Amino acid sequence: MYPNRIKELREDRDITQREVAEYLQVAQNTYCNYENGVREIPIELLIRLSRFYKVNVEYLLGLTDQAAMLPPSKTFHSRHSIFSKEPKK
Repeated sequence: MYPNRIKELREDRDITQREVAEYLQVAQNTYCNYENGVREIPIELLIRLSRFYKVNVEYLLGLTDQAAMLPPSKTFHSRHSIFSKEPKK
């Protein structure tokens, strides 16, 4: 579960809750509630934490034990490129 992961990551790096809360632009007690599982952390903040700790979101959520950030999906890029092309005339 992610509360354990985000607390472990923070403690392993000797960072205070206040420092992480400032990075996320939330109150320290709000971040404390995320770590303690009292409040669900919004997906936007999970993504920011992922970037902050340089781990993938799946790791934060406890879905994998592989912490390394994954390269962008080729499927996403190919689909995305379809939408970025100019429409045919």
